[in-house]
Amino acid sequence: MRVLVVTAVPAERDAVARAFGDGTRVTVRRVPGAELHRVRASGGPGVAIDVLAGGAGPAAAAAATAFGLASGPASAMPWDAPGPPPGPGSGAAPCESVSGPYAPGSAPHGLAPASYDLVVSAGIGGGFVPAAPVGSLVVASGIVAADLGAETPEGFVPVTGLGFGRDRHVPPRSLVRDVTAATGALPGEILTVSTVTGSAERAAALLAAHPRAAAEAMEGFGVAEAADRAGVPVLELRAVSNAVGPRDRDAWRIGDALTALTGAFGKLLPVLEGWTRHDRHHV
Repeated sequence: MRVLVVTAVPAERDAVARAFGDGTRVTVRRVPGAELHRVRASGGPGVAIDVLAGGAGPAAAAAATAFGLASGPASAMPWDAPGPPPGPGSGAAPCESVSGPYAPGSAPHGLAPASYDLVVSAGIGGGFVPAAPVGSLVVASGIVAADLGAETPEGFVPVTGLGFGRDRHVPPRSLVRDVTAATGALPGEILTVSTVTGSAERAAALLAAHPRAAAEAMEGFGVAEAADRAGVPVLELRAVSNAVGPRDRDAWRIGDALTALTGAFGKLLPVLEGWTRHDRHHV
């Protein structure tokens, strides 16, 4: 099982990586447009996870995800082999940078491109209260581009109402159910916006247009677009750092949200290991 996790910023990337160890099990692979952090879970080689910080906003997230997917995961990074990770005297550095992508058979250390089985958009975000309070987790039942469209005298028209494009992706329902059960996350739509909400009026308008919305962030739809074009399923998981509405930085709990994100990914590993090929094709 190969998983690509895409966050906006390095703090979120590192929070995800901490779920799988103390940071000594990270190998860095630089590819065009992205830097993949391979983390090795303590339980064995069943799940290989690459994490990248792709930048803020849907455009940056889509570009970074596309680069990561096109480069492909390393099928045999140095620490993917059985046995303990390399340490002093092993001949391998704790953090190693290699370049890619590679043609089959040309990669150093036996590396070769291979496809991912899942892409996860992850990080912190705003929660629609009272459903998703600060400190809670939200897993996307739908990934929705909430401000992709046009303003008209009658109000906002989504891009689908203009007769082209799409404005949502639906993650595998079986995976959403399993992640919900494992992490205690609230299932709901996560809205992707290019401008985060800063008023009660805007929050109310978003909920009126998307009554199943539980959270908002800035990257999910971009990640989902890239994953869909590569034929890879997508999931979005957010830890709530603030309430959607008037901006009150004193009320933000970014540190608590990053801690919750680490905890959530620590509980995800058994879910990913148990998500079978049959599940992936019968969502």
